[in-house]
Amino acid sequence: MRRLAGLLVVPLLLLTGACGNDNDSGSEFPAITAGSKFGEKPTLSKGSGNPPKELKTKVLSQGDGAALKNGDAIQVNYLGQSWDSDKPFDNSFDRKPFDLTLGAGMVIQGWDKGLVGKKVGSRVQLVIPPDLGYGAQGQGDIKPNSTLVFVVDVLKAIQVPKSAEGTPVAQDDIDLPKVGTNTDGKAPSVTIPSKSTPPAKLVSNYVLESKGEVVKDTDSVIVNYVGLVWKDGKTFDSTYTTGKTQTFPLAQVTLKGLKNGLVGKKVGSRVLLVVPPDQGFGDQAQQTIPAKSTLVFAVDLLAKM
Repeated sequence: MRRLAGLLVVPLLLLTGACGNDNDSGSEFPAITAGSKFGEKPTLSKGSGNPPKELKTKVLSQGDGAALKNGDAIQVNYLGQSWDSDKPFDNSFDRKPFDLTLGAGMVIQGWDKGLVGKKVGSRVQLVIPPDLGYGAQGQGDIKPNSTLVFVVDVLKAIQVPKSAEGTPVAQDDIDLPKVGTNTDGKAPSVTIPSKSTPPAKLVSNYVLESKGEVVKDTDSVIVNYVGLVWKDGKTFDSTYTTGKTQTFPLAQVTLKGLKNGLVGKKVGSRVLLVVPPDQGFGDQAQQTIPAKSTLVFAVDLLAKM
């Protein structure tokens, strides 16, 4: 199935690497030569000698927030460079904080493994071997089999609920899809009317309406969703099949109807979206999605950063 993450402009960090073993202690950390305080953009020296073969983590300054757990939506700033270089290959300090769901496979494995248990407000240094980074293939300016060094400031974390909650809203338009109202964390049912013509304009309706904050177009939202093609009712994407939520920085979402349909809705709600072709993929076919397709989404707005 087509992953909606492919619709986003994302940092290099989101490209995942291979699996491996880790060791959450150790030494041999390249020195921070400037910007040593939490919140400051750091600079790092080159690594000295041979890099460690296992994951190394070091808390440079301890925060007083909650310890991070798998499934938490977290926001961080980071700078990364290769062990044998003193030039960063990526950093968020010059852009904006980076949002992800920890343990969801959204980032290289060294991050998912190395940040668990660290506290909000902490500055953490990670030394990540190739098998927990980009491996033998490398990536962009990162050479194959590179050991990576990161400085990560953990800015905040949110515990993500398993399901949308709220008051069920009447679904009395017989020409629109019907969405299930279960709150057990499983995928809601979506039934598309077989004899109806899809609407020509974007539909964005509450299925479950919460009392949460309204989503703005500058927010990053944590969602579960299922996406179907109106014409044949086939699912082309679903987070429920992997059991992992997705984080969407709405400013970076290029599927116009998805972004427009979620802005203005309340966090904690379930939303039905019917996206016409001119706000979807238009005349361009996308893998299992034919050209000029109307798309149907059931989206749980679980949290926002």
